[in-house]
Amino acid sequence: MKKISILIMAMVMTGLFLSAAQAQVIVRGDWTFTMTTPRGDRTSDLTFDQSGERLTVGMKGDFGEGYGEGTLRGQDIEWTITRQTQRGAFTITYKGKVADENTMSGEVQMGDMGAVQWKATRKPK
Repeated sequence: MKKISILIMAMVMTGLFLSAAQAQVIVRGDWTFTMTTPRGDRTSDLTFDQSGERLTVGMKGDFGEGYGEGTLRGQDIEWTITRQTQRGAFTITYKGKVADENTMSGEVQMGDMGAVQWKATRKPK
């Protein structure tokens, strides 16, 4: 019985440790965002505001400005940006993983162009 109690306690402590580790991912701040496209790299300024898992996102670059919302669950990050174009609103969803406190990368589906890789690095404070 004592072994079972110790095993249960170890499992609970491991679960608490993992939950705490996941909750510590902070992306709030300014990032340099680079998409690798068939026409070359495209760089934008990326800003996250974070409240728990919820993100508010702003992007500014060659294609203008866009704003949106997203989520951060553990290391998995996803956000959607809507930009106004001459043809109307254009929405893109970015998905990726946070590697550490200063880097993240992922993929974005670009309609007929297919998937494009992206990476972001935190700007120095």
